[in-house]
Amino acid sequence: MARLQLLQWQPNPNLVKHHFISPSITFPNPFKSIINTRSRKLSSFAASHQFKQSCCKNESSGSIVGDLLDYLNESWTQFHATAEAKRQLLSAGFDLLDESEEWDLKPGGRYFFTRNMSSLVAFAVGEKYSPGNGFHVIAAHTDSPCLKLKPISASSKAGYQMVNVQTYGGGLWHTWFDRDLSVAGRVILRSVDGSFSHRLVKVTRPLLRVPTLAIHLDRTINQDGFKPNLETQLVPLLSTRFEDLQSESTNKDSISPSKAWHHPELLKVLSDELDCNVDDIITIELNVCDTQPSCLGGLNNEFIFSGRLDNLASSFCALRALVDSSSSPEDLSNEDTVRMVALFDNEEVGSNSIQGAGAPTIFQAIRRIISCLADDKVSEGVVERVIRQSFLVSADMAHGVHPNFMDKHEENHRPKLQKGLVIKHNANQRYATSGVTAFLFKEVAKVHNLPTQEFVVRNDMGCGSTIGPILATGVGIRTVDCGIAQLSMHSVREICGKEDIDFAYKHFKAFYETFSSIDRKLAVD
Repeated sequence: MARLQLLQWQPNPNLVKHHFISPSITFPNPFKSIINTRSRKLSSFAASHQFKQSCCKNESSGSIVGDLLDYLNESWTQFHATAEAKRQLLSAGFDLLDESEEWDLKPGGRYFFTRNMSSLVAFAVGEKYSPGNGFHVIAAHTDSPCLKLKPISASSKAGYQMVNVQTYGGGLWHTWFDRDLSVAGRVILRSVDGSFSHRLVKVTRPLLRVPTLAIHLDRTINQDGFKPNLETQLVPLLSTRFEDLQSESTNKDSISPSKAWHHPELLKVLSDELDCNVDDIITIELNVCDTQPSCLGGLNNEFIFSGRLDNLASSFCALRALVDSSSSPEDLSNEDTVRMVALFDNEEVGSNSIQGAGAPTIFQAIRRIISCLADDKVSEGVVERVIRQSFLVSADMAHGVHPNFMDKHEENHRPKLQKGLVIKHNANQRYATSGVTAFLFKEVAKVHNLPTQEFVVRNDMGCGSTIGPILATGVGIRTVDCGIAQLSMHSVREICGKEDIDFAYKHFKAFYETFSSIDRKLAVD
């Protein structure tokens, strides 16, 4: 059954904001929410009281931090992040589109579509838009480094049931040891009529743990470092019961693949969460997730402690900026462009997937939008002309300077937490920022009195990359790379500044509302 937990993180009630883990939500074909009634009744008063407090605080301060924490606590996986984004868009009045169906778009309309349940494109059309005008896009990604269950996950060692996992992305894997872990993701079920449906599942109670070896058995670890073998030593422990495991493994041909490949006890937990029979589970696509909720921290609650800040913090700020900048007809009445958000999957592993930024998703969406709004009267080179006038903000978390490792940063480019968005530069095109795109994006901030910072990696260190260069080359669109400064990037538990969330949101919202006027002031030879 779904479980709801109410957790308090600090003993002083004057310094703490209570945050609860939302109940496990499932989505039949493809996203309709089903919330366990019993858990909802048990916690309805506490949840309602907390929700009201959060709303009042956010409305009075103009901060979106409380809403971000709720989003992070709901979005354990890329699937849940996309589902929650979809829920918010529908609640805001956006219309859901199907990529496989014909579109009917109108000026002033707000629309979105999803792909693979893990990526999403949303857009709002200005009332004065005409084919040939540009698109203003903010792009981010929904995935984070994590552990994923292997297709055959069941194994046993020394009297324990273990779960075999794959490493996804470039995680700081040592941080996953000695954490209270569980599973969440997507499941395909067989219905009574023989059809199949997608469902999302999230088990909120701790199920798994990767225990470290006692110091008494590894006396040199503090001198030699912790260097676990990711295949043999990064294997989560599930339980001590495995009576039927060996007999099942010898008769796999006589039972369903899901039962043969995964521990029956784990499948029973999933079936309880989904309120279905174990035999209905056809296949699973699960991430291992840290169960500790996202929360505020620091002496003055100035930090956000959470998993998956990279890059759900950027995704949420971009999504919220689009929604709030087009929440009423007046917001789009004088707009002559299309405002867009694109949230992609698989950035952490290179973006080369149908739901990743390497796919032509944005280009296809732009072409279809133009075709719909042109009433089939598309003039020569209209798509190319639109792209020339468009602008993309690649939003991905940035490396804040670490107080204990300051020498890892170039001395004149040390972004700090609570000091605004970081503009990323790299002469070798690991970031897509140019002098012109940086100038334009910083002008948006200047008009609205918002701080910005600069980042360049040291010449003697490697530089990561983002979806910025991928989209800049794939679409041919002007691009700036930016991000919110954070510490502990790719750890199971990350940290960023609370003020930077609001700075990012305001910067993105200002980008949608004022970029056109700023862009027109830049003379082109």
